[in-house]
Order: sequence, then structure tokens, then C-alpha cells
Amino acid sequence: MIDKRVSDLATAVAPIFDGAVIMIGGFGTSGIPFGLLAALLDHGTRDLTIIANNAGTGEDALALLLRENRVSKVICSYPRSPGSVWFEKRYEEGLIELEVVPQGTLAERIRAAGSGIGGFFTPTAYGTLLAEGKETRVIDGVGYVFEKPLPADFALIRAEQADRWGNLRYHATARNFNPVMATAAKHTIAEVRILAEEPLEPEAVITPGIFVNSVVEYGVRP
Repeated sequence: MIDKRVSDLATAVAPIFDGAVIMIGGFGTSGIPFGLLAALLDHGTRDLTIIANNAGTGEDALALLLRENRVSKVICSYPRSPGSVWFEKRYEEGLIELEVVPQGTLAERIRAAGSGIGGFFTPTAYGTLLAEGKETRVIDGVGYVFEKPLPADFALIRAEQADRWGNLRYHATARNFNPVMATAAKHTIAEVRILAEEPLEPEAVITPGIFVNSVVEYGVRP
């Protein structure tokens, strides 16, 4: 059987290359892979495109990558959440590109990428600036915008527990974007609080190991 455990965070992020498109799980401060993001900062990769719910806050996690000018583009729903000082600074300096995607559309674009769906129509953003340059259609009197899948080279996610085969379970709201992002990347790296020797009970598995390339134990942050 395949053993997907790696010894440390640095080893886990070693495959990430300059210019990569990276999904980062989490919502607010819940379910964010803090350890993997710190290791990515140390890894030194640059010119990254980040797909996340927000653009980082304070002096932690994604905000550190922005502070050190490692990110060239952010695709997110909430670029100006409380404390997003580094995103605002880099954006005002013209050093970073932004694509705003409504939150439900963001989740569905990621899900479409993981499901092999070629795109979908949604009424969200119809008739707004966010629909400019996109195909639109009126169906039964309702305007829709065609949205394309949103894949990534890598997904950095946080789970509560994993086994050696990469099966994952999550804790409460820390589940958020993590499971869907795991399906939509070519290479998924999971940071987990508990790395179990025995296989997880099938009923507890939220993300099957087939979607996960490596798991690393990191229990410091929730």
C-alpha cells in the first residue's frame, strides 16, 4: 500500500515551483494550513497565483507571502477582510493582480475543476462588472453568467486527522474549502493535527486518499 506520510513541512512543500497556482484552504482563521504556509515562505518560491477565500490578515499565513512579494495574483472572494494590510499595500503599489469571485461561484468553480465539469451557468454577477467578457445567457427569463472551472497546480489544506494512505477527516467548520480544494489540484498536500497509524474508519473519511499526494503532521495551530 502507498504510504503518503512525509517527515516534515519542508519536504511536503519541496515540489512547489515558481509561478505555481496554489489553492489555500481555510475560512477566516479556521482550517488554514499555517505550517505549510510558513514552510512555503521558507521554500522561497515566487510569482505565485493564490486561490483562497480571502487575501490574508495581519502578519500570519498568506499575509507573510504577500509581505515578502512572493505572490503575483490573488483569486478570492474577500480581498479586504479585516487586517488585510499587506494585500492592500501590494495592490496599491501595483505589484499584485486581483480577480474577485463571489464566494459561492468560487466554491463551484473549484468543485467543477475537481469533478471534470467544463463549466456552469449561474445568475450570480449577471449584469455586473464581474460578468464582463464572459458568456451570458437568458434562460426562462433569468440572466446567467457562464463560469469556467478553476483548477490549481497545488492545494495546501488543513485536516484534523489522516492515515498513512492520505484519507482525511476534518474538525467542525475547519472543513470549509479544504475538501473541495483537495479534488481540484494536481498535487494536494495536507497538514494534519493527528497522523494515525491505523486506517480511518470509512464513515469518518471526508476526503479519500486518492485526492491527496502527501500528509504531514503539524499540531501547533487549530
